[in-house]
Amino acid sequence: MRLPADEKRAWDSACQDEIDALWKRQVWTLTNIPPNCKPVKCHWVFAVKSDGCKCAHLVAKGFSQEYRADYEDVFSPIARFKSVRIILALAAQNAWTLQALDVKTAFLYGNLEEEIYMEQPEGFVRKGRDEKKVNHLLKALYGLKQATLAWNIELHKSIQRLGFNHVISDAGIYVHQEVTGNKKVKVLLILIIYVDDVLFTGSDQKYLGMMKEKFMKVWECRDLGAAKEYLGMEIQRNPSTGSLIVDQVKYLDKILKCFDMQDCNPANTPLPEKYDPVANTGESNSKLCSQYQSVIGSLLYLMLRMRPDITFAVIKMSQFSASPTEDHLNHAKYIFHYLRANREYGIEFKRDTLLRVEGYVDANWASDRNDRKSCTGFTVLFNTSPVSWVSRKQKTVATSATEAEYMALSDAAKQICWIKSLLEELSFDIPPVVLYKDNMGSIFLAQNPAQER
Repeated sequence: MRLPADEKRAWDSACQDEIDALWKRQVWTLTNIPPNCKPVKCHWVFAVKSDGCKCAHLVAKGFSQEYRADYEDVFSPIARFKSVRIILALAAQNAWTLQALDVKTAFLYGNLEEEIYMEQPEGFVRKGRDEKKVNHLLKALYGLKQATLAWNIELHKSIQRLGFNHVISDAGIYVHQEVTGNKKVKVLLILIIYVDDVLFTGSDQKYLGMMKEKFMKVWECRDLGAAKEYLGMEIQRNPSTGSLIVDQVKYLDKILKCFDMQDCNPANTPLPEKYDPVANTGESNSKLCSQYQSVIGSLLYLMLRMRPDITFAVIKMSQFSASPTEDHLNHAKYIFHYLRANREYGIEFKRDTLLRVEGYVDANWASDRNDRKSCTGFTVLFNTSPVSWVSRKQKTVATSATEAEYMALSDAAKQICWIKSLLEELSFDIPPVVLYKDNMGSIFLAQNPAQER
């Protein structure tokens, strides 16, 4: 309300567009409040999209809902980031185009089974007529605990009607295939769903465009054209080599500015050499804890998508999120020094003559001096580009280096089995995967699981 007149009008228009969309979708009906009913509150959320478009969303305060009264099941599947990277690698390998869509007011398509009443939105209550009335919600609204599930159910039905099949290995991936008489794949289309962000790719550009048109007839979408950004990842295609270069430079610049670290001194490593954090034995500070968790959360968002180089450091420091100290906070922020020195790092998905997958795995026995648990680390490469990476503390205490290395080997092998399963469902056969390990004891144990009696 205190903005300059032009900006205020732009945001007022965005709010009105949201209200009009809600009425158009028949999201609610205006009614008198039932007896003994406590309506859910709501509030406005404002955002500026990457293309400069101003958006206003009316969001329900779902935290006030009561289990079994207002909602039951809430889980909604989305695509895994590692699946997205694998499909980006396939797109680079096969010179596929990437087409992006953003479904408008996606949650408003989901039907509600529960009786939910919500207060009227601020700024849109007709004075003298409807002050005592509430909105009876018929469709899912942003913020409701079951909103994503209701939307996903409707989306899943429509995608199946378009001829796409659900991939068992990842609930957010759909595939459409047409095969010839000798069962060779003639057309292969892949659809990635992450809430309301949609990415199409596949072997036939004309057929892909046709399917995209059919999808847009079912759902009102913003056509983003050739994907230049997806889930905060910036995508560029090298015209000479055909490789895809993916990074998160914009997001990194944003969080550096958010934590006032944009002018920090660069560092060569994510953490100082030989730094070994110790758990806090004193009282926790709620203000420090909140600040620390904000730092770790921002770094996790970056690490999980495109920065495997900070994985060990971020996971190590995240173990102290419940009760951090000033020393923990300073060293968590030290990761920003490294990121500033390497802000343009990303992943290049290259084209190769053969499709090959390989893995590297290691473990650090009893490395955590707080509980003496070991650390597992592995990465899986697709045509020399990382698509999956892990650094985590093992769940049990290993009594020998061989045992720690064997547990790490087991975790990496399971990940490779999953990747093979996903690629097979997408009609890609890969040669035997080589998993590299530097501990002979664990290798012998994997080849011949003999144990002393």
